[in-house]
Amino acid sequence: MPRFHCPLPLASGDVIDLPAGAARHVQVLRLQPGAVITLFNGGPDGASGSGEEGGEFDATVTRMGRSDVQVEIGAHRAVEREAARAVHLLAGITANERMDWLVEKATEIGAASLTPLLAERSVLKLKGERGDKKRAHWQAVAVAACEQCGRNRVPPVHEAVSLAEWLADQPPTMPTDRDLNTRLVLSLHPDARPLREAVSASGPVTLLSGPEGGLTPAEEAAALAAGFIPVTLGPRVLRAETAPLAVLGALLLS
Repeated sequence: MPRFHCPLPLASGDVIDLPAGAARHVQVLRLQPGAVITLFNGGPDGASGSGEEGGEFDATVTRMGRSDVQVEIGAHRAVEREAARAVHLLAGITANERMDWLVEKATEIGAASLTPLLAERSVLKLKGERGDKKRAHWQAVAVAACEQCGRNRVPPVHEAVSLAEWLADQPPTMPTDRDLNTRLVLSLHPDARPLREAVSASGPVTLLSGPEGGLTPAEEAAALAAGFIPVTLGPRVLRAETAPLAVLGALLLS
């Protein structure tokens, strides 16, 4: 059954016009009145006001206009497909379409949030209006990935920031906090620990990974000073868009 993100208040029995993006997708699929679809509204721009948020709803197409689609909301199912552990990805911005691919696959695997990192070695530098457009694009990629994979809560894609900016916005981490929110940084340092040794608790994880070329020594030193644990995935050097996905898979798909 086709699934669509609908960031509106949803309640069984209501008749609503789908938002422009969802309506366009319904029209592309050439669905007709009477077709049954699935709607979900959880995410960074989810429902507000009356109605339920979370889970998913059956909905029946009642009218197809030239540019609008009307549906009647049916039964609500309290179904969630989120991972048991929250992993927040802080990823160095990669070049070309590789960042799109990283956002898409990280969402499918189950990342709780994504923060594009303006690392010193990032080829793509985003600020101002250009940065806002890229963020909106990556958020749309995450929405599409949720529609495909069955997640009912879209992970937020935060504003792109430098590591220094991100660290300045975080509360200080005490040694006793590490079991509550483990901070990991993918590292080629000879003293980096195997991933399975660094993560023992089931609490949330913040994962930091660099762009092509990795983090600079200064960036990695700043991360370590902020309580990040250097971890390795073994002797092979994975691409910047592959390495964080391997960690997400190990933490979220087991």
